[in-house]
Order: sequence, then C-alpha cells, then structure tokens
Amino acid sequence: MAIKVLHTEWSDGWGGQEIRIVNEMIAMREKGVELFLACREHAIIKEKAEEAGFKVFTLPFRGNTDIKTLYRLIRIIKTYHIDIVNTHSGKDTWVGGLAAKLAGVKFIRTRHLSNPINSSRTNFINELADYIFTTGESVRNDMIEHNRIDPEKILSVPTGIDATLFDPERYDRLEARKKFGFKEDETVIGIVAVLRQFKRHDLFLEAAKNLIEESGERKLKFAIAGDGPQKDRIEAFAKELDLADDVVMLGHLDNVPEFLRAIDIFVLTSDSKEGVPQSVIQALLMNKKVVATGAGSTADLYHDENFILIPVKDKEAIVKGMRHQIEAKEKNTRAYMLENFTTQTMANTLEEVYKELLHENSKSY
Repeated sequence: MAIKVLHTEWSDGWGGQEIRIVNEMIAMREKGVELFLACREHAIIKEKAEEAGFKVFTLPFRGNTDIKTLYRLIRIIKTYHIDIVNTHSGKDTWVGGLAAKLAGVKFIRTRHLSNPINSSRTNFINELADYIFTTGESVRNDMIEHNRIDPEKILSVPTGIDATLFDPERYDRLEARKKFGFKEDETVIGIVAVLRQFKRHDLFLEAAKNLIEESGERKLKFAIAGDGPQKDRIEAFAKELDLADDVVMLGHLDNVPEFLRAIDIFVLTSDSKEGVPQSVIQALLMNKKVVATGAGSTADLYHDENFILIPVKDKEAIVKGMRHQIEAKEKNTRAYMLENFTTQTMANTLEEVYKELLHENSKSY
C-alpha cells in the first residue's frame, strides 16, 4: 500500500522553494509514494504540478486561521486517505498543520528560508509538527535554539538536484554560448536568481562596474538570468551605472543547465533567506567557478575550497572573489555534489523519515 502525502503551499510565486516542492514530489513518486498538492488557484506551482501529472486541490489559504481552508483540507485528508501532510510556507503551515492534527495524520513542516522564525510562545505551530525538514544546517540549528524544536525531530535535507540534467558533458559549450549571444573571447560572469531584493543584484552590478573599470584589455560580460518584482529597478540601476553594453538581462530561463555551461563564473550575492541555494549546487555540478556569499546555509556546500565563500553585503569581497576566479584554473567541483546533493540522495532521506514516522502508527508499507 503506497504512502500518501499531501503537500500544501500558500505562495503563488515560482522560485527555489516552489521548484523544490515539485521536484521533490517527482522524486518521491518514483519511489512509489502517491502525492497530492493543495495551493491557491492562481499559483504558478498549480500549473507546474498539473503538468507533472499530480492531482492538485485549489484552496483560498487566506490566513493562519482560515477555517474554510482548514475544513476542506480535513475533508481531502479523509477522502484520499492521506498519511502525511507536508506544509511549506507560513500561512499554509498553520492551516495545514492543524488540519493534519485534527484529522489524526502525520504533520511534516519544511522550512525553506533562513530568516528567523518568531520565537513567541504563541507561534507554536512548528512545535506541533511530527517532523521538520530544513534546507540547511543553519536553519535547523536556529529552530532548535530559538523555536523550541526537539533536535531528534528536525533534519537538514538540502534540495537535491538532477545530476543527469546538470551535467556539463551533456551540452556543447560553444553552441551554448552562441545561443545566449556570448562571444568566445568574453569572460562571462552570471547570476541565476529570482529578481528579489534579498538576492542583491545591486551588489552584482556594482561589482561588475568595478571589474570593468579595472579590466583593461580583458573583455567581460555580465549576465542576469531570472525574473521577478525587482526587474525594473535592476534595469534602471544598470543604466545608471552605464552598464548597458556590458550587462545582459535574460529573463526567466527554462534551460538553466545550458546557461551555466555557457558562462565562465557563477555568482550568488544574496544577503539573507537562503537555505542551501539550489543555484550554487547546480553551478558546482556543472564544474563552474563560483563566488557565493554565506547567506543561509550556503556554507554547507563548501568543501576542499570548491568555491569562494564570502561574507554577505560585502561588495569588495565580491569584486575580489570575481577577480580571483577570472584568473583561476577550472577544477572538478562536481564530484562532491554527486555524493551529497543529488535528487536521489534527498529522496532516500525523505523516504526513511516517512517510513519511520508511519511506523509509529504501526502501519506497514
């Protein structure tokens, strides 16, 4: 008899968190788990989950105490014989967690972001969870210290990446560069991120300006991949810095592996809210030279100097890191990622927790 898991997600955006949920569902389906999603009507994740073949329920998720959503979730749990409810954002964690408890099934909370959770005793929903997944060790440690979470019931499970998709041998470098309009004599420095304020594209652009001013004869190109609410502001700032000929904004990409194959250096400039950033894992799987801030649990990926790890909000460190990587030789950064941060590694860990939780109810699967 298959384990049945209902995921809930309040967010209507499409970034690392939402991508993780869908990819996790796909990975667990391959292990025989039956999966469902509850989200809002106009959420992008609804479309993506349906495209992947999952049954999706649309609910209001109007707030922490949305009684209508709460009772509809209970009805779904009972109708479809759900074993585990796995919540993700704040609002759906309250209604989803309470629905799981009232329906008598297991409640897992996944915490994706690294910003602290309110430690007030009234914010008790995480303590009710039967188990918590975080996307990095720093998030796990913070919840243990400040949110009264039992260390035995919380585990860091970094987002697994499909290593067959993010494989440099799969893509021709010259063809990839032609596709994005990069010249062979250019050193291309790129960033892949939703255009949100905490991703600090402003620091990326300021660092680009500094490097261009000191570059001399070297040809540099800076590429920004992604879309989001800060798009107009980032474009305006690039013009303000007189970088129109040096920076290309590519918008949302469906072919991220090809983009990574095409660039020479990958940069993450975030100042907060990261778990273990998927983009850095992807870049390291593609054997890219990487410069990344220590936001969230980025340091979990650092091993044997496989990339340059720098402080957050430090423009000079970003410039120095970029400068170093321009001159540095390429190295094999893929091997460590294959051992620790693939989709299969993630799925194996989740399956173990599922079975352990359900064994407590004396169920056999």
